[in-house]
Amino acid sequence: MKVKLKVCGMRYSKNISDVAKLQPDYLGFIFYENSRRNFEGEIPVISNKIIKTGVFVNADYSFIIKKINKYNLKAIQLHGEESAEFCRNIRKEIEDVTVEIIKVFSIGSDFDFSILKEYETVCNYFLFDTKGIKRGGNGITFNWKILKNYPSNKPYFLSGGIGLEEVGNIKKFVQSKASKYCYAIDVNSKFEDKPGLKNIENLKLFRIVQ
Repeated sequence: MKVKLKVCGMRYSKNISDVAKLQPDYLGFIFYENSRRNFEGEIPVISNKIIKTGVFVNADYSFIIKKINKYNLKAIQLHGEESAEFCRNIRKEIEDVTVEIIKVFSIGSDFDFSILKEYETVCNYFLFDTKGIKRGGNGITFNWKILKNYPSNKPYFLSGGIGLEEVGNIKKFVQSKASKYCYAIDVNSKFEDKPGLKNIENLKLFRIVQ
């Protein structure tokens, strides 16, 4: 199975349309006021084949549901300290049962994979990002070798500082046993001209070699 592509941190209308023409599988919109990529505009019409994803950080149920309904989101990415119970409850609150839930975990050298177990039945996917000062957009990769110890069969997104310079490493990774459940690659800051504005030519190059 070919690994899918998610482009996250979209912010500007024309840029959204231009990125959508490249047909990524997911487009991410961050709904978090403390982010430089916080999205507040209108999403232009894009292909229904692209899964519009809302990124939230410790948001309450009503805020998430409001954004799902306003933007017709088909996935939500929970990037805070949301508990498994929260994930279970938000699933009950979402009227559209096809909306995917992606739970983010920040990976450091001492990450304890056992915490994933309670989330397995309440999320569609995990997303592994680099543990850093900011919540995403740090531009730093973590050591993917740690995923050799991945104890779950839940598909996951690989994120954290992935840019054109990582293409060779990505190719090696997807051929390794550690990538068995790697469902998608998530890119953001390494493809930007400024926060929220993606460089189309670099994304084209990545799309070709990815």
